[in-house]
Amino acid sequence: MGVLNVTPDSFSDGGMYLDPAQAVAHGEEMIAQGADVVDVGGESTRPGASPVELTEELRRVIPVVEGLAGRVRISIDTTKAEVARAAVAAGATLVNDVSASLSWVAAELEVGWIAMHMAGSPPSMQVDPRYDDVVAEVRCYLVSKATEALRLGVKEVWIDPGFGFGKTVSHNLDLLANIGAFVETGFPVVLGTSRKSTLGVLVAQSDGRVAADSGEVEVRDRLEASIATATWAMTRGVRMVRVHDVRGTVQAAKLVTPSPALP
Repeated sequence: MGVLNVTPDSFSDGGMYLDPAQAVAHGEEMIAQGADVVDVGGESTRPGASPVELTEELRRVIPVVEGLAGRVRISIDTTKAEVARAAVAAGATLVNDVSASLSWVAAELEVGWIAMHMAGSPPSMQVDPRYDDVVAEVRCYLVSKATEALRLGVKEVWIDPGFGFGKTVSHNLDLLANIGAFVETGFPVVLGTSRKSTLGVLVAQSDGRVAADSGEVEVRDRLEASIATATWAMTRGVRMVRVHDVRGTVQAAKLVTPSPALP
């Protein structure tokens, strides 16, 4: 799943694809690089992000969905029912829902749905997140949401543990190390580690480059860690990875996938 943020404030690429023509061109580039899904989002969910008005989110995402529909599968990254409906009408077939609250909309529209775990909301989620057992609690939450979606009639249900959404570095690493617990639920798993700050901390620790004040390397220096964690997750049964760097991730995935032509 290639990330296509049409926002001014996303943590990695905010402002780069605000123009619909530029956004569509970037989506086409990701398709050429091997993306199976392009995930269009018009409201940043980075820590501390402010909500976006409905009309503005629609203005950002609908021309892009329309421009890419029919070339690749499109998912809409939103927490608003109105945006989901408009995006599906424009050609999207998957709702990527960080609030895990739109299963009823997916059922109504007869499209796929991704339930993600987030503790709190983007403005507050990184303010002292706490769990007794992060793996067990996140797993229980997602299974409950996914089961409810099936009951409502959603035919395609995915779960996403929400790496970086209301979690410390330690929480994120626990989730990644135990990703098999989510795969074992039987629901297909989505994971998004791409360019996240936890990877910046790990890279800083591993090579000694600690950025001033933050203790992590900059976003542009997180490529290798993003590809490594995505590929490792796929070898553990994760069915879809949400990434900014499609070409490198696709190449890495092919390298670790046995070919029928090879012994």
